[in-house]
Amino acid sequence: MGVVEVVGVGDDGPDGLSPKIMRRIAEADLLLGAERLLSYFPDVRARTVPIKANLDDIVRTIDLASEDMIVVLASGDPNFFGIAKRLVAALGKDRVEIVPNVSAMQLAFARIKESWDDARVYSAHGRGIRDLVDVVRSSRKLAVLTDPTNTPSAMARELLVAGLADVRAFVCENLGSQRERVTEGRLDELVDREFSSLNVLVLINERAGTASPKWTIGIPDDEFHQRKPLRGLITKSEVRVVSLAKLGLREDSLVWDVGAGSGAVSVEASLMARRGRVFAVERRAEDVAIIRDNLEKFGIGNVTIVLGFAPEALGELPNPDAVFVGGSGGKLREIVAAAGKRLGPGGRIVVNLTTIENLSIAAAALPAEGFSFDVTQVAVARGKAVGGLTRFEGLDPVFVVSGWKMSEQVLNGG
Repeated sequence: MGVVEVVGVGDDGPDGLSPKIMRRIAEADLLLGAERLLSYFPDVRARTVPIKANLDDIVRTIDLASEDMIVVLASGDPNFFGIAKRLVAALGKDRVEIVPNVSAMQLAFARIKESWDDARVYSAHGRGIRDLVDVVRSSRKLAVLTDPTNTPSAMARELLVAGLADVRAFVCENLGSQRERVTEGRLDELVDREFSSLNVLVLINERAGTASPKWTIGIPDDEFHQRKPLRGLITKSEVRVVSLAKLGLREDSLVWDVGAGSGAVSVEASLMARRGRVFAVERRAEDVAIIRDNLEKFGIGNVTIVLGFAPEALGELPNPDAVFVGGSGGKLREIVAAAGKRLGPGGRIVVNLTTIENLSIAAAALPAEGFSFDVTQVAVARGKAVGGLTRFEGLDPVFVVSGWKMSEQVLNGG
């Protein structure tokens, strides 16, 4: 089988490639790439195959190719939101060679003369801009890779609606080509403007993270915005810490927080799963507003709020690694069933309960959905000053039910 060379090409086309790489392209037997990139090399002797939205077909074409020398043309750095990851996974590292070019993000920050070692990157390709507001709130520098639907003007409009008018924006178009253009302005100046489809949007938010210290789990309850007059209906900090420990979160975990209430668990889960995502599912619109306030206060950017009733609202969420249930609205059995269908082997579910009736429901529902489980009662008493002395005041005890999904082999007695 032939070697597959994945070559990064800038918007300046062949002018940005070394003589060595140009010889590789000239000598290639099979040349693949987007039609725009193939157009740079009209006279090659190779058989050419355009890459569109047909990556599975492209992998099969390469895997079955008898040609000795195969070159795949990619935009910029093929390892940066590019095709290299897919090809390496499908073909193996021994068969793939990668020749990177300067990425669009590098060029964008070079043009606006800002360092990018502290920047975050957000790709709108295939995911839209639903989470963009939260990411911008927590990021001082953000490079956004746009697509024809999620344009700079559409994103500017979304950010303005969210009250982020102070964010500075740079739209960097056709970087590295003769048609290169950089537009700097306020968000309201970008709305309804048209830009080239080849662009990077850089957002500078000087206010990101300035209002809050660096938080860790166990945040005091009083730090959270809470619903009034029912202040106090929040997962207490001590219970939060135990529950989060039972969830077994990793840095990249995807978490459902069902019955999110004030969002306290979502906030602390996001601190643990910094490279993951948390979905805060809440049925009350007034609590959704409180969750949003807490996310802004703590500078949280990886939590998505879902307004709706569980388990119905869980249907379109991505599969979780861990599920926390703080409130069930009388649908505990159904929520456990939904989690059981979506969690993989080893996936965790933690349910906080205050009544033995709901504990009984959980104890029956979890094994029925393929979970092993244990129960911990957390009974906390806090010191309270009284007349110059200190006495303890007990909080309501909470049952922390922790379940983990068994594999099919274990379930079947293997």
